[in-house]
Amino acid sequence: MRRNPLALFMTNGADADGPYATHLPVVPDPDLLADPPTELTGATLLGHMNRANPQWKALRASMPAVLSFAGPNAYVSPTVYRFTPAAPTWNFTAAQIRGVIHRIESEEETLSVVQTTVRNLEAEFGYGWDMSDSLDYFRRIIGGVGAFRLTITRAEAMFKLSQEQDAETRDRVRCHFAQGGSGRQAETAEYMGRLAEADHA
Repeated sequence: MRRNPLALFMTNGADADGPYATHLPVVPDPDLLADPPTELTGATLLGHMNRANPQWKALRASMPAVLSFAGPNAYVSPTVYRFTPAAPTWNFTAAQIRGVIHRIESEEETLSVVQTTVRNLEAEFGYGWDMSDSLDYFRRIIGGVGAFRLTITRAEAMFKLSQEQDAETRDRVRCHFAQGGSGRQAETAEYMGRLAEADHA
């Protein structure tokens, strides 16, 4: 989730327009970073969206929600296998988080969620941008931002990394991805390498 924070946030709707789904960045609550739990159940995640979004308007206290995080993924062509018959497939990693929503109504708390999000994303993906000079701007636009906490009730990780193939074929797919032209393929190869290490541990 930290390496792939853009989640699909899904909730039911109260009318014919639902269910709703919005892509948005989600980050751990700062307390989670300070004292990482041994399991995610009960932990809190933070997110925010535009208050004009119909999904925000439909959110209710303690409403169940799902966050779907897609990790590295890549297409596997049967040409990599070097045998027939074969079928194409898609290697992927994903996490699905279920929880309950708490809408944040206070502008100061909402600003805190935005700041926490900036800190997390800058630390992981940015260049150390200092938001100090932009806080007044944040305060001017914060009225249009809807922030929420999600308390995790269940967390599931899913992956398909050619584990159904024999070791030689898996390694061929991993090497193909590692030499591929996209970062997504290289990341998928990295995860396949981790799986292979775990199998040999």
